Amino acid sequence: MSFKNLGLSDALLKAISEKGYDTPTPIQQKAIPKILEGKDVLASAQTGTGKTAGFTLPMLQKLSNAKTLHKRPVRALVLTPTRELAAQVLEDVRTYSKFVDIRSTVIFGGVNANPQIRTLRQGVDILVATPGRLLDLHGQGVFSLNNVEFLVLDEADRMLDMGFARDINKILALLPKKRQNLLFSATFSKEIKKLANSFLYQPVMVEATPENTTAEKVDQLIYKTDKSKKTDLVIKLISEDDWQQVLIFTRTKHGANRLAKKLEKAKISSAAIHGNKSQGARTKALANFKSGKVRVLVATDIAARGLDIPLLPHVINYELPNVPEDYVHRIGRTGRAGASGEAISIVSVDEFEYVRGIEKLLGEKLDQKTIPGFEVTETLKEVEEKKAANKAANQRGGRNSRTKKPTASGSRNRRNSRRRKN
Repeated sequence: MSFKNLGLSDALLKAISEKGYDTPTPIQQKAIPKILEGKDVLASAQTGTGKTAGFTLPMLQKLSNAKTLHKRPVRALVLTPTRELAAQVLEDVRTYSKFVDIRSTVIFGGVNANPQIRTLRQGVDILVATPGRLLDLHGQGVFSLNNVEFLVLDEADRMLDMGFARDINKILALLPKKRQNLLFSATFSKEIKKLANSFLYQPVMVEATPENTTAEKVDQLIYKTDKSKKTDLVIKLISEDDWQQVLIFTRTKHGANRLAKKLEKAKISSAAIHGNKSQGARTKALANFKSGKVRVLVATDIAARGLDIPLLPHVINYELPNVPEDYVHRIGRTGRAGASGEAISIVSVDEFEYVRGIEKLLGEKLDQKTIPGFEVTETLKEVEEKKAANKAANQRGGRNSRTKKPTASGSRNRRNSRRRKN
C-alpha cells in the first residue's frame, strides 16, 4: 500500500514524498482513513511507529479543505506530556503542511511566554501544547478554544502518569462539545479506557502492535552486578566496544548529573537531560547528542518518550524503572524504523524484583549475563542497610541546612527558581 491509497491530497502527498516516505506504517494505514471519515479514534501505538503522521496528515487535510476563519482561531489542539514531544509534533506538522495554507505553533513552560503570546495573537490553526502552559495562557485571555474542531491527546498514558488528569479535565471543559477526538496511547490501561470513555464518541479502536510489546529488532540483555560497580561497567561497555551513541536512563535527576560527570572524567563526552534543566539546556543537549558532538545522553524518564533519535543503536537502563511499562517505553527509543538496536539493563540485587515484573509484562525471559570482575557480591540485606543509612544521613543533613539563616541572594535565587518552573 502507498500513501496515495489513503485518500490524501496531492499537496500532502508532495510533502510526504519530500520527506522521503512512500509506504505508510501500520498505524497510519489503520488510523488515517478513519480520521478522514470523521471518526473518533482510540489508538494504541508506541513512539516510533509513525503515529504523529497518523493523526497530523488527516487533520491537515480536513482543516485545509475547510474555509479559513477570520483571524485564524485555534481549530486543532494537540496536547502532549513533555516539551520535547510538543516541539517534535510541531516540527512534523510544519513539515507536512508545507504546501497547504495552515498556520501552527507550540506553547510549553520553561521558556519566556511573550514570544508564544505574540504568535498566538497573530492567529494559528493548529496549536500544540503542554497542559500547564495552555491553561496559563488561556486563563490570561491570550486565545480562545471556542472553535476547536480537533482534539488530539498524544501519549495520553504518559500524561496520566505525570499527574495531568485534572488539567486534562479542565481543558476538556473549555472545548466545544462538537468536535473530533483522537487519543493515542502506548497502552490501553484501565485508566486510559476510563479517560477515553469520558470524552470519545463511539471511537474506533486501532492498534499498531500488541499491547506492551517491544520492538522485534531490539536485542535485550541484562548484566547483573553490584550497585557500586555499575558506573565502571557502563564505562567498560562503552569504551571497549567504542559505542558512539548511547542513551542511558537513570531514576533521578541527581543520578543523571552524577553519572554524566563520571563519564566525562572517563573521557566519554556526555550530557544530562531532565526536568531541572532549562529548556535551552535540554534542547542543546539533545541537539549535540543527535549530531554526534556528545556520545552519551543521560536521561530521566522525561526522555523515555517523544525523543526522535533516528537509528539510535544503544539504550542502557542504569537503573530499572519500578513500573514495568516504563521499561517498554525506554527501550522503544532504539530498534526503530526497521533498524536493529540493543537495550542493556545494569541490574543490582535490589532490582531483581523489577526484572520479574518486566518479564511478566513481556511474557518472556530476558537473557542475563555476568562479566568477570563485575559479579554480584552484595546481598539484598546489605543493599537495604546502605539505603537506610544514606537516607538517615541525608535527613540529618537536611535538618542541619534548615537551621542556617538564608542569605538575601539565596532567597532571590529561590524566587527566580520558582518563576522558571512556572
